[in-house]
Amino acid sequence: MFIAQCKVESVEKLAENIYLLKACSPEIASSIKPGEFCNIKVSESNFPLLRRPFSICDVVGDDIYFMFSVHGEGTRYLAEKKAGDVLDILAPLGNGFDLEDDYETAVIVAGGIGAAPFPMVTKYLAEKDKEIITFMGGRNESDLTDYGMTNLNYSTDDGSKGFHGNVVELLKSKIDDFNLDEIKVFGCGPNPMLKALKEFCEEKNILCELSTECAMACGFGICQGCPIESTFNDEKYLLVCKDGPVFNSKDIIV
Repeated sequence: MFIAQCKVESVEKLAENIYLLKACSPEIASSIKPGEFCNIKVSESNFPLLRRPFSICDVVGDDIYFMFSVHGEGTRYLAEKKAGDVLDILAPLGNGFDLEDDYETAVIVAGGIGAAPFPMVTKYLAEKDKEIITFMGGRNESDLTDYGMTNLNYSTDDGSKGFHGNVVELLKSKIDDFNLDEIKVFGCGPNPMLKALKEFCEEKNILCELSTECAMACGFGICQGCPIESTFNDEKYLLVCKDGPVFNSKDIIV
């Protein structure tokens, strides 16, 4: 874990409220793993904003990418960054996805901006010659992006693109297409989606890992501010930043 001063190279608008920030950091690019995250100091002013956690979206050479939506002051500051601005980034943090399990097909399930970690995951899975099927859901078409992903199946709550319903319902409608002994599910999205995905995968006895989201102050376990209920830990709680953000779905209560 270290602090890097990273020069912004570009901020691209991918969809109505989805942005992709590209910054240069050889140190982070060479050390980060799929599903791990960074804590970004979003403003250099005296305005009291804590660091914000962001999954690494992609790595290309020395460049790192973050995908995010604007939903508050911190992300608004990020969306307004210009080429040449410098970001103060704490990284790498947390534990990422286990891509080494015994499975043939990776089933990615993303809800809205929960798509953020999956371009890098997709790249690693492709290098391992895994079959990849992606299910992506949003409230409407403007919540969806295809950046860095493959074999996409869409769902929208309002029916504006793809399946009319949520992304877990879409997965349920397609599950008979899979040999359940040969798949592993990787999920990221809002808590109601993760809860439904966890329950479905446990019902079907499918390997499943979930990337959870939580407000994190420190990012490495000191402040104890990001607890998640555990199904096995004697103290009942784990920390999203230190023990996660990725967990086996059977190990947590969402």
